[in-house]
Amino acid sequence: MRALVQRVSEAAVRVEGETVGAIGPGLLILVCAMEGDPDDAPARMAARIAKLRIFRDDAGRMNRSLLDTGGAALVVSQFTLAADTSRGNRPGFSTAAAPDRGEALYEAFAAAMVAQGVETDRGRFGADMQVSLVNDGPVTIWLDA
Repeated sequence: MRALVQRVSEAAVRVEGETVGAIGPGLLILVCAMEGDPDDAPARMAARIAKLRIFRDDAGRMNRSLLDTGGAALVVSQFTLAADTSRGNRPGFSTAAAPDRGEALYEAFAAAMVAQGVETDRGRFGADMQVSLVNDGPVTIWLDA
């Protein structure tokens, strides 16, 4: 499982002009299920992200987690995180999980974020989404599980 985590002041995702998910301060999490991901990958990734200390403490240092701040998560499926650009100019996506498996792992990840105690909103798997965000910092972290 692969994730691109962005600390945000706010973020939203729209499908066909309708807002399907939105948060205030917290994390926008673009997530991709990879071929061969074990069943426990979503829970492990969610625990790691919920405890990731990338929010400012009173001294201005990145020392607080999403759980510490009470921030929310907006989880968006993003199979293009599996892009292989090593050969030519057209990315390949063969390392991404098949759509059925990808959707199951994506839903399991969102549920695992909720189980961690994080208020979680989400995009719509497989949809053409428009994502807007105000990146705070900016802070953007790439994670592989």
